[in-house]
Amino acid sequence: MSLKEKLFLIFQVGAVFIGTIVGAGLASGQEITQFFTAYGYKSFLGIFICFFIYIVMGSIIADISSKYKLSSYDGLIKLVSPGFLGSITNFLTTIFLISGAAIILAGSGSLIHQYFGVSKWFGIIIMCLASLIILFRDTKGLIEINSFIVPSLIIVIITIFILYLNFYKDINVPQLRTIPFYKSNWLFSALIYGGFNILCCSGVIAPLSNEIKSKKVLICGICLGALGLTILSLIINLLLILNVPYIFKYEIPLLYIANRFGNAIQMLLLSIIWLEMFSTEVSNVYSVGKNLEEAFNISYKLVILLIMLIAIPISQIGFVNLISVLYPAFALVGFIFIIQCLFFYFFKKI
Repeated sequence: MSLKEKLFLIFQVGAVFIGTIVGAGLASGQEITQFFTAYGYKSFLGIFICFFIYIVMGSIIADISSKYKLSSYDGLIKLVSPGFLGSITNFLTTIFLISGAAIILAGSGSLIHQYFGVSKWFGIIIMCLASLIILFRDTKGLIEINSFIVPSLIIVIITIFILYLNFYKDINVPQLRTIPFYKSNWLFSALIYGGFNILCCSGVIAPLSNEIKSKKVLICGICLGALGLTILSLIINLLLILNVPYIFKYEIPLLYIANRFGNAIQMLLLSIIWLEMFSTEVSNVYSVGKNLEEAFNISYKLVILLIMLIAIPISQIGFVNLISVLYPAFALVGFIFIIQCLFFYFFKKI
């Protein structure tokens, strides 16, 4: 493999890493608001802690997956967490990812209905068909869409940031310390958020380690993705923290900020949010598909069709209450999973 090919592959892995973590929640600013911005200026420290978690844990998971030739999060969880706790972690991960796929279908329907006035089913069907087309291309499809969507996301967020700096030149960084905070346990929030994202990523990192034979390329890609994600999160957090407390009134906080820059920027942001929903849908279904393919020896294409058929009716149910229980539970399980991975890697690895 030439140097040019290696560098391009590192970029693609980085894009997949970012695309797996950056769903509609982060692209809209809602996740950053809840997990970081609400904690005031210390939220920036929390984002740097997540950066450290992504690099360390991503590299460890890649190393374990390569060494033990793992192809799904099922194999990884069973290896680092055998027994009852591992079974619970595996079950919760599968339930959460399928639930997430259903929520994204519902979200796509709502977004298209709200802004274009067409039936929600149109948005659901478009998301479903587009996801299946990419998913049928297996790992190659996952890499291809993220190689396009992630740079687009970065360009749009940086454009909004530059416009903001241009229009509001009186930003005083030391004044960030005086901005009020609404929550106090910023460290716990950062650890939970990092654990949650790493457990989600494990479903993609494990099969990637099978496809990409060079462990060095894989780990470099993860580090690049972690750096890109951190810069993105810092920019979004700065934009949000400068607009406290107004952002707390909006479901899409970044849209509130983008509104002042005209319809074109709003539409760009909405398009990016939909595309990030799309990339997360593909990542979620891909992770569960690889897991069930390995666990039950079923055709991958048949599995993803079944997952979509399950997700479509679930998307019509009022699933918000279930997610409000699953999300914190999954985040806590993710944090426990990090501890188990560290223990296995440093004390049990053969």
